[in-house]
Amino acid sequence: MATRVAFENSNEIGVFAALTNGYCLTGINRSENFYSVFEAELSSHIPVIHATIAGCRFVGRTTVGNRRGLLVPSTCTDQELAHLRNSLPDSVVVQRVEERLSALGNIVACNDHVALVHPDVDRETEDVISDVLGVEVFRQIVGGQALVGSYCKFSNQGGMVHPRTTVEDIEELSSLLQVPLVAGTVNRGSDVLGGGLIVNDWSSFVGLDTTSTEISVIENIFRLSGATGGAGGQQGQGQQSNIVTNMRSSLIDQLS
Repeated sequence: MATRVAFENSNEIGVFAALTNGYCLTGINRSENFYSVFEAELSSHIPVIHATIAGCRFVGRTTVGNRRGLLVPSTCTDQELAHLRNSLPDSVVVQRVEERLSALGNIVACNDHVALVHPDVDRETEDVISDVLGVEVFRQIVGGQALVGSYCKFSNQGGMVHPRTTVEDIEELSSLLQVPLVAGTVNRGSDVLGGGLIVNDWSSFVGLDTTSTEISVIENIFRLSGATGGAGGQQGQGQQSNIVTNMRSSLIDQLS
């Protein structure tokens, strides 16, 4: 299920939160409303942690991680690093990265098996990503955009890419990642998927402006809709898939 949420007056929730299968990080807000949405949905499964990076709230764009590890930029203070290590499960490795492109969430997109990175990332950073997160690393662009973390989002179940990505590129990326992919938008037509969407294998959160059509596409491709048993359930899922496909086609037609 996809949950709509906003950080103060911003729909770019992916800037202020990071979600994996092992933990969730949220930026510190003036009120607890933002944090409480994640806590209500996730706290029975994974820890939800208040965090800052270099004293700033945009933890979603400065960090990248999966269930095995979390990478933070060199600007992260010793105190913040200690807080993250104390709060996260023992199985999660927290590592600082000395990388010129320090907004790691913008330049890396990953799940628990594969990572796509900006073509200009340092070789040492590529090795750290591979070692700490336990993933295969590929230098890639998505829809003509080098900021792969901003313009695509994928979990172990499926993924979404920039709406102007060609069919050939989607097929190539899908083969590389070994998950189904679809082109789409969030927040009423925004192509910055990393900013408006965070997702793991069983839940997702989207900006408050995200339309019901966009949510249907997201729930379908990330397999978040509740699975129903039996032949009736399969028929229902088939009908839902057709509806979503038609809605997605009309949405892409409007954008192109």
